[in-house]
Amino acid sequence: MSASPLTTAPVERAGAPSAYMNPYLAGVGLGLVLLAAFVIMGRGLGATGAFSSFLAWVVNAVSPGHAEAIAPYADYLGEDHPLKAWLVFLVAGAFVGALVSGLTAHRVCACVEKGPNIGTGGRLLRAYVGGALAGIGAKIGLGCTSGQALTGGALLNAGSWMFMLMVFVGGYAAAWFVRKQWT
Repeated sequence: MSASPLTTAPVERAGAPSAYMNPYLAGVGLGLVLLAAFVIMGRGLGATGAFSSFLAWVVNAVSPGHAEAIAPYADYLGEDHPLKAWLVFLVAGAFVGALVSGLTAHRVCACVEKGPNIGTGGRLLRAYVGGALAGIGAKIGLGCTSGQALTGGALLNAGSWMFMLMVFVGGYAAAWFVRKQWT
């Protein structure tokens, strides 16, 4: 049986899904990638800079005067073309790597995963609002979760450790309110 792209009905796949990777092994691998970024590039990981660099380039192409007048854009205008920035390739590689991993593990489907007590529209709206809030928070906090938790944590930055503690506290607190949607 197959499902339409926006349903939660079972989807026929080419094979049984593979087991998930051991999280401890994945954590060690991520730590080695972070170490390699420090050694090779001289800086840590983070995705927000890639999006900011690309957005500043687009705004500058459309309206250079506006881009120069707005501080968040102006900070990136002295840089080269965003496709020369290694963080842009880091984000693109993470997306492609996740897609390849999902395809080879038979875990990719065009569906909306949701609990029985929420509609597809409500699930998509909540996902969009949550993503927008995370993006705004990343700009206000001067870094995304990968930049704050991985890079800041590796540098023993107290603010980054407090940020991650609050992420877990917030996640546990929010889980109480949304858990009914999944049962």
